[in-house]
Amino acid sequence: MPTTPTEQSPKHRPTALLGPLAVLGASTCFALSYVVIKWPGTPGSVIAWWRLAVATVFWWIFLIYRRFAKGVPFPSRTTWKYVTPAALLFGANIAVMFTAATKTSVAHLEFINALAPIVLTPLGFLFFRERPQWKALRWGLFSFAGIAIVLSFGPANGVATVEGDLLVAAAFCAFLSYLLLTKRARAHGVTTVDFMAVMMPVAMVAATPVALLIASDAFIPDNSKTWGSILILAVLTGVIAHSLLVFAQKIVPIATISMIQAGQPAQSTLLAWVFLGETISINQAPGMALVMTGSVLVVITGKRSMEETEKFAS
Repeated sequence: MPTTPTEQSPKHRPTALLGPLAVLGASTCFALSYVVIKWPGTPGSVIAWWRLAVATVFWWIFLIYRRFAKGVPFPSRTTWKYVTPAALLFGANIAVMFTAATKTSVAHLEFINALAPIVLTPLGFLFFRERPQWKALRWGLFSFAGIAIVLSFGPANGVATVEGDLLVAAAFCAFLSYLLLTKRARAHGVTTVDFMAVMMPVAMVAATPVALLIASDAFIPDNSKTWGSILILAVLTGVIAHSLLVFAQKIVPIATISMIQAGQPAQSTLLAWVFLGETISINQAPGMALVMTGSVLVVITGKRSMEETEKFAS
């Protein structure tokens, strides 16, 4: 006898939680990563390149093991075709973003990136025919107003610069494009492992000219702090965070992924204060609250609207 939706729901609840929990785990890893990037005082583009190199080694060791131990083939030509565009954008994103992290405050960097859900929602509709709740997007105005406050009222002794903020904006655009192309690759059946293994070496192609242009004289790290940060980042973001994010792409709507990350800016700002001594102005606090409030309200309102639509349809 077929089961009713009520009977099925308890079985599906653990599975339904996997996607959001994966995004939350990735968000925490990313929040920690900005502290690690700034810790050694090395040009961010150099750390980005070596982080990609170490992560590439990790992933291809695993692919070789999987090939000979289990007979699983290496990524196909089709996989390379779908992953390469996303990987090139990711390489540009990480090289520019890591550079920006050393030229502006973690607060500015994270709260600019917090606008991602507001921008991704209409993009998800345009490219993937996802059904966004347009009424919910009006709360995004809170986030845009909040960003204006955060960027305008930084402390006089802060580390933020206009150059750094512009680099963050450029990296932000590359990251949005990366997410959209990742969604496309996953929709064509590319697995998490194959995606990550192809993405890392291809991303190095885009990251190399950025690193050589910005810091050619420091391209080979010469101190243990830098190598330590590279290894930590390779595992923390190059393996764990991006694997969780790519895994979630297949089962979580692209806008929801960014919505769950609404708390990441607060996490990163707190960690930067604890470990790096970065300060924020009391005048920035209302702006930070507006950014996160806007994102949360978009999620809540969108969820309620979707539930009402489904209830009406049934």
